[in-house]
Amino acid sequence: MPAKRVIPCLDVKDGRVVKGVNFKQLRDIGHPVELARRYDLEGADELVFLDISATLEARKTRLDWVREAARQLGIPFTVGGGVRDLEDIRNLLRAGADKVAINSAAVANPPFLEEAAGIFGRQCIVLAADVARDPALGWRVFTHAGKLRTELGALPWLERAVDLGAGEILLTSIDRDGTQDGFDTELLMAAARLPVPVIASGGAGTEAHFQEALECGADAVLAATLFHEGRLPIPRLKSFLAEHGVLVRL
Repeated sequence: MPAKRVIPCLDVKDGRVVKGVNFKQLRDIGHPVELARRYDLEGADELVFLDISATLEARKTRLDWVREAARQLGIPFTVGGGVRDLEDIRNLLRAGADKVAINSAAVANPPFLEEAAGIFGRQCIVLAADVARDPALGWRVFTHAGKLRTELGALPWLERAVDLGAGEILLTSIDRDGTQDGFDTELLMAAARLPVPVIASGGAGTEAHFQEALECGADAVLAATLFHEGRLPIPRLKSFLAEHGVLVRL
């Protein structure tokens, strides 16, 4: 059985790491490369960089900080934000990213996932899905950093994305984002039936929340606020998980 992964997330806007609640009320946290280096030293298994304003501003992810981070890191990292075509993916991989996260462009043009996986391999194509509970659909998919509501139900969309070539799912609960009330475990249990790894995102507040998400079938747990503010150091979290029977890399 593969070890479960602990992944800090760096949401980047205007060259700075930011964090909010329910994708709103963003506050400055620090410089992305400095934080990336810190997490590498602390024992993070991977990192996720999301240029959260790229799609809204109709631009591509800035390659300069991707290259700078790649020079500093000894762990894999995924980059997303503003990825619209194959050239964007190629440039990010050449800049040092190990995987590329795609959200809005995949919803707008699902065959893009199939094309990307065929050229670069599905192991480096991550579907980023931002979803919120919905009485009609169970969970509804949103794009453009959570600003644009779609008509897609989350679970059918995830299944289709995997069929097309997504090799991993970064699944974020907008309802839980930044609340520290715990992950949406019902959502995770439903998504865990997919034949690809699922990264749980949105809602971590305690060590037990991470344990619950992993026990619900998530292959990795992602968080931001707790790690950024130093309230839950990664070594302490991993020790807790190991003590409670979760296989992690210490």
